[in-house]
Amino acid sequence: MGRIFFIVGMCVVVISAAVGGGWLWLTRGFDAPGPLKSDVTLIIPKGSGTGSIANNLVSAGIIGDPLIFKLGHRFLSAPGPMRAGEYRFLAGLSAAGTIKLLQSGKTVVRKLTIAEGLSNAEIATLISRAQGLTGLTGPLPAEGGLLPETYHFSFGDRRSTLVARMRGAMTKLLGELWPKRAPNLPIKTPEAAMILASIVEKETGTAEERPRVAAVFHNRLRKNMRLQSDPTVVFGLTLGRAPLGRPISKADLKSETAFNTYVIKGLPPGPIANPGRAAIESVLRPAITDELYFVADGTGGHAFAKTLKQHQRNVVKWRKIEKARRKTSQ
Repeated sequence: MGRIFFIVGMCVVVISAAVGGGWLWLTRGFDAPGPLKSDVTLIIPKGSGTGSIANNLVSAGIIGDPLIFKLGHRFLSAPGPMRAGEYRFLAGLSAAGTIKLLQSGKTVVRKLTIAEGLSNAEIATLISRAQGLTGLTGPLPAEGGLLPETYHFSFGDRRSTLVARMRGAMTKLLGELWPKRAPNLPIKTPEAAMILASIVEKETGTAEERPRVAAVFHNRLRKNMRLQSDPTVVFGLTLGRAPLGRPISKADLKSETAFNTYVIKGLPPGPIANPGRAAIESVLRPAITDELYFVADGTGGHAFAKTLKQHQRNVVKWRKIEKARRKTSQ
């Protein structure tokens, strides 16, 4: 009988030692630094189970032992599922840290920057080419309905959702700025403000000039003068679908389009681009000036004038600059 107790006791000791050793192996391996030598980004597909995730992590060199990962997830980690998405794993991240990251859902944040003054067609092209987005762009709002901005998104987000965010951002911004407009403006609706803001956006990329350019157009509208804006001529010919690809000709200035403000009086029927916040603000709170004209000055900005005679002198100066540049480029 004593021999039996001895054998049973030894078995218990051996089993306990094995269990204890296994537990020590698991806990040490779970918290030990992983084999990854440098940071890496990996996408965990939707619907992936623990085994599939472990295999992907091993293949990417993020963890070394899939068994430690699976057992650690079951017995050692905090409760909660591991989430799909695109993650950035830091060099040496342990299996424990890897599971914690996947449970947090802190995926890689991607971004897409939409520059001010782009047309709907140009924005649609950028969205369609953006890596990490899924699905079709879907129908776009009318020209001018998307707010140029930097937008953040995660891998797998839908293109149509991003378009909806851009549209909502523009609606919200206009609702915020319109009530703050200066009194006695010649434009009477938010829609008219957007049209004029799109023209200002295309006329100048110089921030400090925008309120002054906007003031010129306001002054011309008050006097029932044609706006005579070159960008409206270009949009009338291309509808924003592609660049004109050449200088504007005299024939272009006479083109019978609904957007050509050398031909029509007042504003065109809609925006010619998607204006940014600064351009909209400039239209709603323009500079105080009597100026009616502006022309390029050769420095990237414009020369402004109150009278046609002054403007004509500025035009002569600009023509000389253009002529000198053509000679230099030959």
